[in-house]
Amino acid sequence: MQGTADGVRTAAAPPSWLRCWPLILLGAALLPGAAVFLVGRWGEAPAVQTWRTVALAVFLQAVPFMLLGTALSGAINAFVPASVFTRLLPKRPALAVPVAGVAGVVLPGCECASVPVANSLIGRGVEPAAAFAFLLSAPAVNPIVLTATAVAFPGQPMMVLARLLTSLVVAALMGWLWLWRGKAEWLRPTVRHTGHRHGHSRWAEFRGGFQHDFLHAGGFLVVGALAAATFNVAVPPSVLDAFTGSAWLSVPFLAGLAVLLAVCSEADAFVAASLTGFSPVARLTFMVVGPMVDLKLIALQAGTFGRAFAVRFSAATALVATVCSALIGGVLL
Repeated sequence: MQGTADGVRTAAAPPSWLRCWPLILLGAALLPGAAVFLVGRWGEAPAVQTWRTVALAVFLQAVPFMLLGTALSGAINAFVPASVFTRLLPKRPALAVPVAGVAGVVLPGCECASVPVANSLIGRGVEPAAAFAFLLSAPAVNPIVLTATAVAFPGQPMMVLARLLTSLVVAALMGWLWLWRGKAEWLRPTVRHTGHRHGHSRWAEFRGGFQHDFLHAGGFLVVGALAAATFNVAVPPSVLDAFTGSAWLSVPFLAGLAVLLAVCSEADAFVAASLTGFSPVARLTFMVVGPMVDLKLIALQAGTFGRAFAVRFSAATALVATVCSALIGGVLL
């Protein structure tokens, strides 16, 4: 603490190196992977090679869409007036939630893009419940994902319809659940830039917001990718085979597998199509849960909104998505 002339004590400015904590986090997350790549005789072991390949695949799949999302987040803050959102969304939060969920159709990105955009929307005054509905729906119902699903399941249009309807229903239910039971103290959005300030360059504000969001999310993305790779290497294929014969166990099992594998939403339909031993309902569950709850997304949410929010919201979303997939998939498929 430091004193001032009028006797008021103020907090001392943090050391300059603490201002670069996103870079420190990113470096710390990359260090184990770099060590495996460059050091040690175990670098060529088959398990390590698989771990390395999966970690890089998850990271490289997600980075372009995280780049898109953080760029869009910075653009929203710098160039889009706050009044735009108040005009587009209904005044009543209960109606704004499904509208925001349907708006996810227009964003061609994955879950890594939706987190910073939802954070930016909250910073511009959008009701958090509506922003969360958008966060959940955008990775699952945009045209790229639906087209990929149609290609992965040729001649099965009901699978595409089931994915679209289930994802929209889950997004709306979670938005309404937040309105009903959500608490402000659970939410700690890291909004460091809240729109254009008079006298400042919009492009400078865009660059500052983009840099902060990208570095902040990048470290958590790496952590999620490493965790997903570790699961892929540690769990033997025989474990998967044990669940294929049970209709009751296959649905929650593929829901949990979607969380752990952390496959990008643009590619998860092809992974689901390859799981031929599982029922259509179980594969639908995999595609609905994955874009809404996976390891890298939980890490991104924890870094953006706080751990208290991420734990509660992710657990509730996984449960609601699994139940809705079983019910809607049981009717349509």
